[in-house]
Amino acid sequence: MRALLSVSDKTGIVEFAQALHSLGVTLLSTGGTAKLLSDKGLPVTEVAEVTNFPEMLDGRVKTLHPKVHGGLLARRELPEHMAALKEHGIETIDLLVVNLYPFEATVAKAGCTLADAIENIDIGGPAMVRSAAKNWKDVGVVTDAGQYEAVIGELKAAGKLSDKLRFALSVAAFNRIAQYDGAISDYLSSVSFEEEKLAESYVPARNLFPGQSNGQFIKVQDLRYGENSHQQAALYRDLYPAPGSLVTGVQLQGKELSYNNIADADAAWECVKSFEAPACVIVKHANPCGVAVGKDAHEAYAKAFQTDPTSAFGGIIAFNRTVDKAAAEAVVKQFVEVLMAPDFTAEALEIFKPKVNVRLMKIAMPKGGASAWDQGRNAMDAKRVGSGLLLQTADNHELALADLKVVTVKQPTPEELQDLLFAWKVAKYVKSNAIVFCKNGMTMGVGAGQMSRLDSARIASIKAEAAKLSLQGTVVASDAFFPFRDGLDVVVDAGATCVAQPGGSMRDQEVIDAANERGVAMVFTGVRHFRH
Repeated sequence: MRALLSVSDKTGIVEFAQALHSLGVTLLSTGGTAKLLSDKGLPVTEVAEVTNFPEMLDGRVKTLHPKVHGGLLARRELPEHMAALKEHGIETIDLLVVNLYPFEATVAKAGCTLADAIENIDIGGPAMVRSAAKNWKDVGVVTDAGQYEAVIGELKAAGKLSDKLRFALSVAAFNRIAQYDGAISDYLSSVSFEEEKLAESYVPARNLFPGQSNGQFIKVQDLRYGENSHQQAALYRDLYPAPGSLVTGVQLQGKELSYNNIADADAAWECVKSFEAPACVIVKHANPCGVAVGKDAHEAYAKAFQTDPTSAFGGIIAFNRTVDKAAAEAVVKQFVEVLMAPDFTAEALEIFKPKVNVRLMKIAMPKGGASAWDQGRNAMDAKRVGSGLLLQTADNHELALADLKVVTVKQPTPEELQDLLFAWKVAKYVKSNAIVFCKNGMTMGVGAGQMSRLDSARIASIKAEAAKLSLQGTVVASDAFFPFRDGLDVVVDAGATCVAQPGGSMRDQEVIDAANERGVAMVFTGVRHFRH
């Protein structure tokens, strides 16, 4: 057996090559990989000796040769293929080990020049990978260090690779090539070409939305069905998921997550991790029906549950703190579909153990920072339309106290300002039109997803009344402006004393005058949070 090794990322390659050598595999290699293996005392033949042609053009041409590709592509079961190899002095290559130039890592660096990006486009590597992957029945192709163990395991056990492993390696290889070419396409079609600036040091301006978008997602699992039982579905994750995002979670117990479970769990997790204080978010049908902060997980849950106990039944619950015994004892009393937290104490896990259908998800909190990645959030959002795709930057806007503009005679109290920030954060995750009543770090009434903002305000009041919660002295957040004063009158009649809204309506002054007339405070945020 002959193996050709040519890797950019040399992680584990020495140990892998040593294992191959111990199994009697002949080693071929190129450039830096050959030198590394030789320095470690391994017998290795350079490809240039096989092709009788030196590496040239700064290494750009070294494996693009019939003695390489013939050895990879020849079908062993075809006599004419084997005769052609013999006629031209070409030996077969049975194992190819290649990982590609680090194009993705290069263009991700701040200040990456166009010249650096172009130089990191691999040519010979993908060509060899495609040849080997096409001829998977005869050649094993290894494109990731994570595959080394399986390859060595089968070679030790059987002296060869199984058809199943070779096919799996081939699929992984074509997937890697697709990812690589997609990354190149995304980068180059985002570059604003300026001929007069084409120099080695040129760092090109890049369009946020490239000329071609190449989605790269890896299937996590097939789902039992989709949004409805007659639909089929599967869960995919980003090629490189952000730490602290939903798909990085581990399910500790319970039934398999459904399509709707995952969609609702994402809504709950995105909302709860936006709070710094201990928080609990309860979601039902994609909308928060109860959100609160407290001194600990138990208090946050108790407050969140009060908002709408009816909707909380069968809901999705998320915490941004470890679920301990006290929180678990409270939550286990209700029917919950999914419970998410950064961690669970041993006592909490024991409490839920008898509830075999409850899905427990452990998801690490993101490390935090300025970027969407650091916050465990999507940088882009996508929505399918008929034969098309809508792409937009994700709504990762965070409102600060300094952003609030008081537009009424009455000024909000410091306590009201804090509750306004809380209410605004919740409203961001409620389907439009959204009206959220809050007080003391707790939602008191939520109106979601109505065609009329007036109806959302009325529904929020009805829900608060049903939960026996007084709206007197509450603050209200509206995800978009009040187009008329009637919506404001409804929330003030319900008991609100302070309102946050984006502003920007032609009738802003009419609504401000109404707030002054009613003796309530109003602030403009300058930003809206439509969520369709």
